[in-house]
Amino acid sequence: MKHFTLIIAAALVAASPAVTPAFAAPAADYAVGAQYDTTHVYVPQDQFDTFVSSFVATFGGTTSKQGEFQVTPTKSLTKSQLVLTPAGTVSVFGFKTPIPVPFGDERTGYLVTDLDAAVKSARSHGAVRRLETFPDPIGRDSVIQWPGGVNMQLYWHTAKPSYKALETVPENRVYLTADAADSFIKGWTGFAHGKITADDKAANGAEIGEPGKAIRRVSITSGYGKMVVYVSDGQLPWPYGRDMTGYAVSDLNATLARASAAGAETLVAPYTTGKRQAAIVRFPGGYIAEIHSGEVN
Repeated sequence: MKHFTLIIAAALVAASPAVTPAFAAPAADYAVGAQYDTTHVYVPQDQFDTFVSSFVATFGGTTSKQGEFQVTPTKSLTKSQLVLTPAGTVSVFGFKTPIPVPFGDERTGYLVTDLDAAVKSARSHGAVRRLETFPDPIGRDSVIQWPGGVNMQLYWHTAKPSYKALETVPENRVYLTADAADSFIKGWTGFAHGKITADDKAANGAEIGEPGKAIRRVSITSGYGKMVVYVSDGQLPWPYGRDMTGYAVSDLNATLARASAAGAETLVAPYTTGKRQAAIVRFPGGYIAEIHSGEVN
């Protein structure tokens, strides 16, 4: 009887008009891994080496060979070096020429398995291209923008890189108002196959320098690493909002001591929120970063 029922069902489907699936097939995931996600750090070219030395002294790790390249589709020249630390990777640029638009305001570079397909997917989820895909000395790149003005680079290498997994995965820290937050979160999670691990609509505003106010904090994980979205009135005191990345360490005080010894300045002294202790520092060359130990939730 079961076999006969399946035959009837198949015949009915074959005789029926084409049926549109109730749900579209999920988009492919083009992420490679958090160790390939790099915060883009732009520093004055005469402070390039000082920044790199300070960052390595603070977090440990290694560097790629420094070089001078044209990394933009229009004529330019920059010092460039990759700094790979156990707490996160940065791509450092010290331009020797004026920086062409739109470079300099992209926060993060994400390695993808298929650049054209990833850009197409990002656009289908609400992102726009700041410029069309272009070749660089070791691969291809595109710069995109999400709702709220969140700029990032997607990139692909001709020769597949191989980096060690991170000991701790940093947070991409995004500050938005309610006008754009839901659109950004929907678009990013759809593109990145992101999972919302926490959505606190009454988080303590002291986390972003607004004590006494309630803010929304959304934590997201994906193949591109961690992201935290802070949704507030946007009335942020210095230096909040300038910290694009938050680095997780096992001992905050020891890390801050190393940073200070290496020329970094503490802009926000260590404070505690939830189970997290955090501070904000500025490295030589102007790069501002949050550093924390423990989880906020």
